[in-house]
Amino acid sequence: MQRFRLLLLALFFVPTLVMQAQPERWQQRVAYQMNIDFDVTQHQFKGVQKLTYTNNSPDTLTKVFYHLYFNAFQPGSEMDVRSRTIPDPDSRVKDRIFYLKPNEIGYLKVNSLKQNGKAITYETNGTILEVTLATPLLPGSKTVFDMVFDGQVPVQIRRSGRDNSEGIAYSMAQWYPKMSEYDYQGWHANPYVAREFYGVWGDYDVNITIDKAYTLGGSGYLQNPEAIGKGYLPAGVQPKATPGNKLTWHFVAPNVHDFMWAADPEYAHTSLKRKDGLVLNFYYQPGDKTTESWEKLLQIMDKAFDYINQRFGQYQYNQYSFVQGGDGGMEYPMATLITGERSLYSLVGVATHELMHSWYQMMLGTNESLYAWMDEGFTTYASSEVMNYLVEQNVLTGRKKLDNPHLATYGGYFNLAASGEEEPMTTHSDHYNLNQAYGSAAYNKGSVFLAQLAYVIGKKDFDRGLLRYFYTWKGKHPNANDCVRIFEKTSGLELDWYKEYWVNTTRTIDYGIKSFKDTSNVGSVVTLAREGGMPMPVDLEVTYVDGSTEIINIPLELMRGSKPQENATAKFRVAPDWNWTNPTYQLVLPVRSNQVKTLKIDPSLRMADVNRENNNLDVN
Repeated sequence: MQRFRLLLLALFFVPTLVMQAQPERWQQRVAYQMNIDFDVTQHQFKGVQKLTYTNNSPDTLTKVFYHLYFNAFQPGSEMDVRSRTIPDPDSRVKDRIFYLKPNEIGYLKVNSLKQNGKAITYETNGTILEVTLATPLLPGSKTVFDMVFDGQVPVQIRRSGRDNSEGIAYSMAQWYPKMSEYDYQGWHANPYVAREFYGVWGDYDVNITIDKAYTLGGSGYLQNPEAIGKGYLPAGVQPKATPGNKLTWHFVAPNVHDFMWAADPEYAHTSLKRKDGLVLNFYYQPGDKTTESWEKLLQIMDKAFDYINQRFGQYQYNQYSFVQGGDGGMEYPMATLITGERSLYSLVGVATHELMHSWYQMMLGTNESLYAWMDEGFTTYASSEVMNYLVEQNVLTGRKKLDNPHLATYGGYFNLAASGEEEPMTTHSDHYNLNQAYGSAAYNKGSVFLAQLAYVIGKKDFDRGLLRYFYTWKGKHPNANDCVRIFEKTSGLELDWYKEYWVNTTRTIDYGIKSFKDTSNVGSVVTLAREGGMPMPVDLEVTYVDGSTEIINIPLELMRGSKPQENATAKFRVAPDWNWTNPTYQLVLPVRSNQVKTLKIDPSLRMADVNRENNNLDVN
């Protein structure tokens, strides 16, 4: 009888536990409806926002947090203080915010906020709006926030703003009250200091009413071309007459985590519809410094998409826009802001880099504030590959295809490692001690993470793994463990050691040839030494006096396996494992030393060895 009661209790509790257990990687959801009335004479706007928020987490929420990014562009803001106190401030910012006049600052002022029709308590704290809910938001439930707000567009300093250096009127990025992300690590209500972003997946329905002289472009599909005209209607179709001096642009952007737009009365708008139906839009001010390069950009980016979709995964939206604006290049869903007065090669380079963010930030949705290297670094890797492809295809002329297009990023990492200022890539992007240390880690060391991983597991498995990573984690905010696990599953190798050393520490790689001598038997022995703090598998190229070459792969024991042969033209064999605790390794060659011409560690230059002077030995 007692056993029967225990069985009943077990049957009662098991379903309860199953109901409570939820997958770790749930996603919150938002749906924005915004109506914006824009005054171009005052550079101000009034906004009405309805936000439907779905709590897909297992937690009950009693607070929510909004980002008010424009508040950063005020004297005394955290961005201002950070820029004036960091040893190497961004040259675009420096102390410019500190000297802004009242009509030059940016702001977002919340006038009212209701939850399900009931007024709620809120407080503005710099660039964060802290909101106490009237009714706790239970797991699996929805709530509706209604907000009325005012905004002023700052003079363009960083990414957002008006009247940039090239004369673009408005670059409207991080311009509206935006709900912060809540994920398995909790809230991410980080004050804005001009670094990276993290957002909630959702749908945007945005009406922007503005002076009819302006042309708009950015995220989202235009819903009312008949009211707009300006090249948005088929040839011969006349726009609908609109009374007054303003037009309302209606955009819809589905399943994105931000919404950007830009506006200028002098924009030229050109577009190209690809064979796969994707529409590429280009917005720029015509002129001697722009027109020729921007006209050529259409066909070049069309060609780039062919390669990108095949190599990195299929782009999921029906539109992408390249928009002149901002202060360099900055990525957003379905669009980018880029400065446009560039040479053709520079324009293609920045366009390609910002486009590739669509994969590693806009579709995967990495928390780039916490894992900046997984966005900036992976994007840098991919854009180097794309640019090299365009050169190879003669789409970009005047350059030569590179055997290794990532050598420049390796060089950037080497400079960082030698500087003494390197910090682990686990450092939150806002909290690096130096801008240079952040940039080199995020862009260069993050890119080398991938390029070197191809060396560790082999190029074929790496390419398969990169695609698998995209399709597995698209739309799910992957972290570093998620990424590494994909490459483990693809290659069959253990790779946690690679992440733990390369990401979590600043230890460097340095392998060298210590000695090479004949043995008492018919043969010779090469002694290799690990001089650096990070262990790695080693490729040793042996060139014999008869002209033949052999690649000997020495796996790291921690890998529990080895990569397959990569170069089909060279002889290849796998030697016994190198235990990470042993500082030296002896490799026996079945020939005398007088039969060997040279020995070379890492002939492909994909291992980030900080001292390559000890990698080569000329024997005969």
